[in-house]
Amino acid sequence: MAIQQHRRISPWGFVGVAGMVAMFFPYAASGLVAPYWAVGVLLVVWLVLMVVTCRWFMPYPKRTLVMPVVALVVWFGAVTAGGVLLDWTA
Repeated sequence: MAIQQHRRISPWGFVGVAGMVAMFFPYAASGLVAPYWAVGVLLVVWLVLMVVTCRWFMPYPKRTLVMPVVALVVWFGAVTAGGVLLDWTA
């Protein structure tokens, strides 16, 4: 019977996932400034980013640290562009 070797889990993956969970709230609260269809699109984008983060959790834990920053930039860009180009108001 072979002895199983345990892989050491990096804490950076947890930090990245926690950052993505925290970024859910701005995406969900976008309904205050964006129409419902835009909030739906933003939530789908957040879900895709979260899936990528979860897939990188074990093989590339330090890459997960970039995902909340990417999520913040995408959210801010989308809400700002919607306000400027599509006249979204609060």
